[in-house]
Amino acid sequence: MAIRKLRPMTPATRFYSISTFEEVTKTVPEKALLAPIKKSGGRNNNGRITSRHRGGGHKRMYRVIDFKRDRHGVAATVTAIEYDPNRSSRIALVQYVDGEKRYIIAAEGMKVGQKIVSGSGAEVQVGNSLPLGEIPAGTFVHNVELKPGKGGQMGRSAGNSLQLMAKEGDYVTLKMPSGEVRKVQAICCATVGIVGNGDHENISVGKAGRSRWLGIRPQSRGMAMNPVDHPMGGGEGRSKSGGGWQHPESPWGKYAKGLKTRKRKNQSNKYIVKRRK
Repeated sequence: MAIRKLRPMTPATRFYSISTFEEVTKTVPEKALLAPIKKSGGRNNNGRITSRHRGGGHKRMYRVIDFKRDRHGVAATVTAIEYDPNRSSRIALVQYVDGEKRYIIAAEGMKVGQKIVSGSGAEVQVGNSLPLGEIPAGTFVHNVELKPGKGGQMGRSAGNSLQLMAKEGDYVTLKMPSGEVRKVQAICCATVGIVGNGDHENISVGKAGRSRWLGIRPQSRGMAMNPVDHPMGGGEGRSKSGGGWQHPESPWGKYAKGLKTRKRKNQSNKYIVKRRK
């Protein structure tokens, strides 16, 4: 999980850094657990761009991840740690005693040969999945369900985790990576431990072409545009009278900094104990 910096043989590699992939033990994915990905290029069903600056990128196959961990009480062995091009975390290939294979998110410290199990009554150790109500307060968890049986939705990216703060009746209180504190049903399942590959956030892309490999297209600043194209456009040079005087905003006039976009009457407001801001 270390970062390797390249020698500056070219201008592109001067700031370039990559993961060492030292924890990856298998380079060829499990064929039965692959699915095709159809790229949209940021366009909707009418062919119009609805998500800008998307398109291109390296062709990839989707790895079918088991976020539900619904084989309760059945032991599984970690057979490999693999790279997944679709997410920042690594994935672990596990094999159950009956031979079935599945991919799960690899937790920090997970090793090949490790035994894991899911379901009520499982031991509280890294990689095991069990209901939040059975996990001691103070434990760090990931792949946390919001609705019982739906599968993990929170804490899935590299280095992420949620801390179980307290238990109150049918609910437990979790502290999110953003700092928000919220309640979740105690029967929702979570996986013990922190998501691996925590050094992912320290990787420097280094050159424009690498963003294109990731499917990210170039973005022009609003202040560099004309008034007809953007509210912040216009003016001779870097203008403080044309496009630069007002609060930064999107091409459609939505404020870019500090505007609250959360619905005031959101159903989940009653579960949030403390907002992230």
